[in-house]
Amino acid sequence: MEEKNPIQVADRLFGALELLAEHGTMGLTEISERLELNKSTTRRILTSLMYLGYVRQSNRNEKYELTMKLVKLSNQVIEKQDLLQTVRPYLRKLMELTGETVHFVERNDTEVVYIDKVESYANSMQMVSRIGSRLPIYCSGVGKAIAAELPGQEVERIWQNSHIVKRTEGTITDYGVFLETLKEVRRVGYAMDREENETGVVCIAASLKDYRGKAEYAFSISAPVGRMPKERVEELAGYVLMTRREMQEAISR
Repeated sequence: MEEKNPIQVADRLFGALELLAEHGTMGLTEISERLELNKSTTRRILTSLMYLGYVRQSNRNEKYELTMKLVKLSNQVIEKQDLLQTVRPYLRKLMELTGETVHFVERNDTEVVYIDKVESYANSMQMVSRIGSRLPIYCSGVGKAIAAELPGQEVERIWQNSHIVKRTEGTITDYGVFLETLKEVRRVGYAMDREENETGVVCIAASLKDYRGKAEYAFSISAPVGRMPKERVEELAGYVLMTRREMQEAISR
């Protein structure tokens, strides 16, 4: 039995996009006939796609065509996949050098999103993190590593648009202290999460620039606080900085 899309409007929106992608510039009548919809419904669909920036209407003949927004989206997907293929061997190497779980994240406005994870097989304790989960920038090591690379105005915007809550006893909730922390990150080259997001877990993180030179990504080592005395933090931070250099060189090739 053929399954139907539970959201009919999505079916129609993507149907219009696919039609324009296949045939190019088209008029309202032709689109409505191909989609087997009346003109008023078709016009609403096209108006919605124009509002979202995927479709434009010619001033000359009032016909509809796709914008470059879909191309931009597809390029972002391809770039991310290429980047993950490039950095994954280095993430695995870092896990093997340290014996700790390694995460790789991408910035999404005021948050970071886990997009890769290499679980340590040397330790019985596993991290509860999962690919697709999110963390606020202000209270995560990976988030602070990225924030340290951003202009001051953007850092302030992130802070103002974040829901600042004291998630643990170590969470920074004062903006002045946050800015001082970012200064330290810039000085040493890596960021720390000292049980700021989750009690009992310490992270060492560094940012990573994409092909355009923007710090949109970061990676970290995460481990229980009992395995992270000061001497070992310093040792592991050295591995993190080495890994960042190696990955940045690989991306730049």
